[in-house]
Amino acid sequence: MNATFQLRPYQLRPYQQEAVDATLNHFRHSDESAVIVLPTGAGKSLVIAELARLARRKILVLTHVKELVEQNHAKYESYGLRGGIFSAGLKRKESYHQVTFAGVQSVSANLDEFRDEYSLVIIDECHRVSGEDTSQYHRIIELLRQQNESLKVLGLTATPYRLAMGWIYRYHYRGFVRGTEEQTKPFQHCIYELPLSYMINRGYLTKPELVNAAVAQYDFSTLVPDRFGEYTEKDVNQLLSKHKRVTRAIIEQVRELAAEREGVMIFAATVEHAREITGYLPESETALITGTTDLKDRDALIQRFKQRQLKFLVNVSVLTTGFDAPHVDFIAILRPTQSVSLYQQIVGRGLRLSEGKRDCLVIDYAGNHMNLHHPEVGEPKPNPDSEPVQVFCPDCGFANIFWGKTDGDGQVIEHYGRRCQGLLEPAESSESAESGGQGSRPKQCDFRFRFKECPHCGGENDIAARNCGHCQQAILDPDDQLRDALKLKDAMVIRCGGVSVVAEGRRLNLIYHGEDGEELSEWFDLGKAGQRAVFNRLFGRRFANSQAPRTFNTVEDVLAVQAGLPAPDFVIARKHRHYWQVQERIFDYQGPYRKANEM
Repeated sequence: MNATFQLRPYQLRPYQQEAVDATLNHFRHSDESAVIVLPTGAGKSLVIAELARLARRKILVLTHVKELVEQNHAKYESYGLRGGIFSAGLKRKESYHQVTFAGVQSVSANLDEFRDEYSLVIIDECHRVSGEDTSQYHRIIELLRQQNESLKVLGLTATPYRLAMGWIYRYHYRGFVRGTEEQTKPFQHCIYELPLSYMINRGYLTKPELVNAAVAQYDFSTLVPDRFGEYTEKDVNQLLSKHKRVTRAIIEQVRELAAEREGVMIFAATVEHAREITGYLPESETALITGTTDLKDRDALIQRFKQRQLKFLVNVSVLTTGFDAPHVDFIAILRPTQSVSLYQQIVGRGLRLSEGKRDCLVIDYAGNHMNLHHPEVGEPKPNPDSEPVQVFCPDCGFANIFWGKTDGDGQVIEHYGRRCQGLLEPAESSESAESGGQGSRPKQCDFRFRFKECPHCGGENDIAARNCGHCQQAILDPDDQLRDALKLKDAMVIRCGGVSVVAEGRRLNLIYHGEDGEELSEWFDLGKAGQRAVFNRLFGRRFANSQAPRTFNTVEDVLAVQAGLPAPDFVIARKHRHYWQVQERIFDYQGPYRKANEM
């Protein structure tokens, strides 16, 4: 309680106060975990300090590097308050204060010292929290929940996503959902978000000057990344060893452009690569920092760089967070990554304000092609030609952003979205009011652009579902269907590359074309209600990627728009006397079997 009456040494910026207010409002009404998204340089430590100042009970502030532990603690103590530090790297282990700033590794190794009742855990750089129950963060949170089942968990980050997971939260306060219902997220709600463009346009951050590599750049496209978007050191070194001239040409350009710059950070791909880069730079002006650099040497080199005794700082994966040198005005990226989070953290090293600094030059020599202002994350990119496209939900009208493709006029011709991301406000009821609002959470729109139909109840489910979400019955696995059919002598399976239509009176003949020239066909009599319903369920519901579902009543209706009819990925038929009878049509297949025209 004592913290509430202390004078604040800093006047919070409007957005910082809004973030604090959003946190207080959320946790007054909910115990569910929350995330605040503030760009690098937005002053997350001030938001943390203000929340800690307002706290009445014990809170724990966690992060992964000692520099951030120290920085967050210093901001809090600038209020004239005393807080503890629990960090092996800082040689302090204090857990008796009302507010403790700690390293996650140190707490995880000393869990017995954290058996008091905490009311709030704040996690800085919370994009590092994985979905694994065995992670250090989860172990700590579960221990604290044993002492207080109403424990609040708040995360702060500039980059709310992980490559293998996508977005780290489920619900956004602006009314949409991130990811699919099958994905486990470490946080439930994003309660406040500030765009990077807001910070730049209002002069809170330096403008990044993004320039394409003019002389040369590496081609890492032949390398295969792991699920975290990283590449093996061996593969990268092997590729780079063939491009010594490229590295020399790049560094020559960096040196030339650096003549008018104050501080240059170079992000190398491997230790061997970093040493090569350093060899092309003036020794008296250059420092190299890797994961194996002695901590004392590392701190000394960083101090010399901050004091501008050194101009070039070459590093390998160690200075992306917890590093603050505002005078940096040139970022050279010579390492590949598919992680938007990592890319933004790298660029963020050069966006802090500094006297006389006009902009920060950013050159990507690795061909990463990231969009700094509009991260393209969530579902994995289906193929290199995909781009973010806007797709309106036919049910609720929400403007979804999915991976997709457009034609020359910018019209969406294909997209890979599964379910509408819009959130619908529930109708107020006395029942939800009596339950303390637990039943009044907005519901995700149930419209599915891609779906697997339950053979038992006809309900629509996610294409990866194994059990129906409506009747809970098991749904046939398409891999099992294909595997079983391929074993049968009287079955035929084609990889369908397209579908065509032939009309005969009120009957419609659908012809499925296999990639090797095979054909299967089936008839639908649209004059009969039952067959018309089946046709509409299979093709009308999926018409134009479900962007504009149609109900067809006549053959003429279908012929007028036949180009929009969806083709299944596989068609399974069984031999019936002298012809093949279509048994199954598998749409939106995801699995080990190759689809038509795939390599």
